[in-house]
Amino acid sequence: MIHLTRLDHIVLTVANIEQSCEFYARVLGMKIEIFGHGRKGLSFGNQKINLHEHGREFDPKARNPRPGSADLCFISETPLDEVMEHLKRCGVSIELGPVERSGATGVIRSVYLRDPDLNLIEIANEV
Repeated sequence: MIHLTRLDHIVLTVANIEQSCEFYARVLGMKIEIFGHGRKGLSFGNQKINLHEHGREFDPKARNPRPGSADLCFISETPLDEVMEHLKRCGVSIELGPVERSGATGVIRSVYLRDPDLNLIEIANEV
């Protein structure tokens, strides 16, 4: 049996890497990282999201990479009321929430929004 300990990174296929970097840095406070031969990723805590531009993906890649096909949930220590105020200041609409959901380690309280590729982004507080 394999014993997995954590998720190292995920890859998002995006329509425009610069637009995605700007959104994730400005709205979600992620750090833009350049690695490899000019590739870009986003980091927060000890997590990383690598970016592939649609039509210019790196091999190996997902079988059918498409912008807007992801559904991501991020846990935040910032209270959701403050998250919602920040999103409003950034001009980002809340699609749903706050609502209670079941997270990986228990109950979470979440708000949902969309990134520039219309990926569903959930920002949650552990309850």
